[in-house]
Amino acid sequence: MLDHLGFVVSNYERSLAFYKAALAPLGYGLVMEVPREVAGGDAHAGFGREGRPQFWIGTGQVPSGRLHVALSAGSRAQVDAFHAASLEAGATDNGAPGLRPHYHPNYYGSFVLDPDGHNIEAVCHTP
Repeated sequence: MLDHLGFVVSNYERSLAFYKAALAPLGYGLVMEVPREVAGGDAHAGFGREGRPQFWIGTGQVPSGRLHVALSAGSRAQVDAFHAASLEAGATDNGAPGLRPHYHPNYYGSFVLDPDGHNIEAVCHTP
């Protein structure tokens, strides 16, 4: 249903490095950067697969609320790798990889808080 999403981060370079590391195990990479000069004041970085940016971070006014973003993983091993890579890149654990049967029997996810405290999840729905 979603085409793409984006949100503001407090430290663009720190978050760019964090998401490069955290998203790599899920098969997502940096697809493009739009510098301040081109975007009209704020810088943006888009991550995705196959040349299609779907997950964006950028500079600007940081909102006071915390976001929750769930990213699709192709396997439980990818969920595990996302969690490990995120912690290595500076995230805070917010839920170790494991089954969450209260959602459905095969819901396997992990949760981390990114450098701005956003709750980022990787989830696999297959056994």
